[in-house]
Amino acid sequence: MDMNVTFWSESAALPLLSTLTFMPVVAMIAAAFSRSTAIALRFGFAGTLLNLLLSIYLLAIFDTGRTGIQLAEQVHLFGLSYSVGVDGMNVLFIPLTAVLTLLTLIYSIINRHVVDRQFIACLLGYEAVLIGAFTALNAMQFWLWSLLELLPVSLLTMHAGTGHKRPWVVAGLLQYWGCGLLMTLAGFLLLGFGLIDSEHPLTFDWLTIKQNNAYLHDEVLIFILLFYGFAIRMPLFPFHGWLPALAEQGTVASVAIFLVGLKLGIYAVIRFILPLVPGVAEEWADFIVTLGLISIFYGALLAFMQINIRRLLAFAVISHTGMLVIGMFCFNTQGLEGSILLSLAYGLATAGMLFSVGLIYERTRTAFIPRLGGLFDTNATIALLFLIAALSTMVMPGTPGFDAAHLLIEGAIQERGWLVAIAILTGNVLAAAFLLWAFQRMFMSSSKRAVQPYRSIHHPVIKERVITITISALLIGTGFDTTPILNFIDDEVAIMSQAYPMHSEQRAAEALIEPTESGNTHIKSVHHD
Repeated sequence: MDMNVTFWSESAALPLLSTLTFMPVVAMIAAAFSRSTAIALRFGFAGTLLNLLLSIYLLAIFDTGRTGIQLAEQVHLFGLSYSVGVDGMNVLFIPLTAVLTLLTLIYSIINRHVVDRQFIACLLGYEAVLIGAFTALNAMQFWLWSLLELLPVSLLTMHAGTGHKRPWVVAGLLQYWGCGLLMTLAGFLLLGFGLIDSEHPLTFDWLTIKQNNAYLHDEVLIFILLFYGFAIRMPLFPFHGWLPALAEQGTVASVAIFLVGLKLGIYAVIRFILPLVPGVAEEWADFIVTLGLISIFYGALLAFMQINIRRLLAFAVISHTGMLVIGMFCFNTQGLEGSILLSLAYGLATAGMLFSVGLIYERTRTAFIPRLGGLFDTNATIALLFLIAALSTMVMPGTPGFDAAHLLIEGAIQERGWLVAIAILTGNVLAAAFLLWAFQRMFMSSSKRAVQPYRSIHHPVIKERVITITISALLIGTGFDTTPILNFIDDEVAIMSQAYPMHSEQRAAEALIEPTESGNTHIKSVHHD
């Protein structure tokens, strides 16, 4: 057993991670079999609130001064293995999931025409799937959760979507995600069977594979299968085709928590590729960074061409994914740390913009930017939510995205040089341009519509303010001081950045050379026992 693993019984009063995973399942079953929507909502709020409190408890007992897996749970039964745990790479995604699930449920009350028992049950099931996937330390366990994710996403799109081509969108989603799942399944099978020739039996346990990855066979094939499978989920150019269609035809009521699901692709690369096949990841880094650069500019330029605000935000996500991928493949502490923090910030900020867009849709029944305008005076709360979230996405000072982008740029300069860093900054300037342009056309410019429909309908402004205040407080509150967040990530990222073979040798070689007082250099002497 790895000495850097601590079990839940050493620090928690209950098996916390399993409770966080299956609490929404219990609430989901109760909501699905409720006699009315009102009772289902009570079960939904009870489950999401309890999970939010448990996620806060998780952060409170997590030891930021300790590296390795914490709160581990392992069960072996009938040849099957159940293994969960948290470290600096995944612990922050759990409270993010809990917060956005609760806000999505609050939003669904405003959006009354889609709220019923099935919708609430799907939302709770989606929360369980995401927490289960983020905490899984078994490759096949992670894959099964990823497979189950298809169910709530498809049901929510068909049941609560607003477009007329929902069956076509779901069919495309199943095609894209199905290919990704098949590739990741093949990659995970190669990981497990790749250790059979060593002294270890067949296993998909992440800890075991990580400790013995030197024995793996077909590492290049494993990398290709896993990366392309995860690239569909991120989504990264050119595997992004499903996202704009889903954003346009699907439901805003579920897309906020769906954004956390998108970060599952980023997390999967950090969990199952970088530490398990680090040498191959370094060899393919140039190709991956090239894809990331293309994704940045492709997403930004396509965003400028959109007249549908939902599609615009979808292409913004594609552009941001390129930045996150470049940070991950910098192979240094700054780049990886910046990618993790930026993915958290983007997830929360983009959710805020989508909530704002959804609330505007409820009033106007349109998502087309040319049909909007002049909404600030009558919808100041919604406009403020969009603006603060957009500023965070633009990595403005005072938001968590600022420190995250600073770290990512520093890592890119150190690994890739100034040209790549300038390209990332240019992409961020483009993102700021199309988001501010969209804000100006929706909220500030004069309306091009003679009549504003649904203007007289009463809207639950208090609930809208709850969403606005919560997201704004989280973005601004963490933005002025990101140190508490970085404390969760720092040590784990530092250890991972030392595990890359080629970069470790390069750093060791550089450590042997030091400048002399005359400006020349000499090689340090190395003593061997």
